[in-house]
Amino acid sequence: MIERRIGSARIWCTDRRGGVSAPPFDTANLSFETGDRPEDVAENRRRVGAAIGPPARDPARWLWLRQVHGTGVVVARSAGDPPAEAGSEADAAVTDVAGLPLVVLTADCAPVALVGRGAIGAVHVGWRGLLAGVLERSVAALAELAPGPIRAVVGPCIRPARYAFGVDDLERVAAAVGPEVRAETVDGRPALDLPAGVRVALRRCGVDRIDDTGVCTHDSADHFSHRRDGTTGRQALVVTIER
Repeated sequence: MIERRIGSARIWCTDRRGGVSAPPFDTANLSFETGDRPEDVAENRRRVGAAIGPPARDPARWLWLRQVHGTGVVVARSAGDPPAEAGSEADAAVTDVAGLPLVVLTADCAPVALVGRGAIGAVHVGWRGLLAGVLERSVAALAELAPGPIRAVVGPCIRPARYAFGVDDLERVAAAVGPEVRAETVDGRPALDLPAGVRVALRRCGVDRIDDTGVCTHDSADHFSHRRDGTTGRQALVVTIER
């Protein structure tokens, strides 16, 4: 598990190790939407919460979203058990509530944590969300809660060397985001550089302090990758403000 601390914010990027799920979800799949056994997912979530510890020990109190590769942003202003916004159809959440962990699930898409002064965000960024502006909407929502500088952490995601991409869709993304997203795979095919697109979008919003974990989900045996494996599990990015 990767951990980052920025002021009072704490960020964790989970991996696929230490759970109980059987292949192809082995072992720490955190998503109920993959076809995995629900009781195994529940145990995996419990184990991840225990590994994180007191700042976010109980996954039942995390704000879990129904991710749809869109631009919806949940603004969470109160904590509950579970949070009132849990299960909302959205791909990002922001909050200024201490002790309310936000979470997004991925298996190649980019998980992004946003940290402002006394507020945080979690964003699920695939190519469709990048194209549609999910990062811009998320940064704007966070700025409403916490005016001032915003920092970002990009979690494990697929890297361009392994992300072959259709030329027409690549040109659509390049036209909207910038030429930086154009790349090539290890075997010379057109590729999308998703992390580069994330950086460009964030910098356009005024976010210039960006920490990238640098992990490629496709190349890392410790992470789930839909591109590599097809049917597979999901890892999480979790971010919270310490009380």
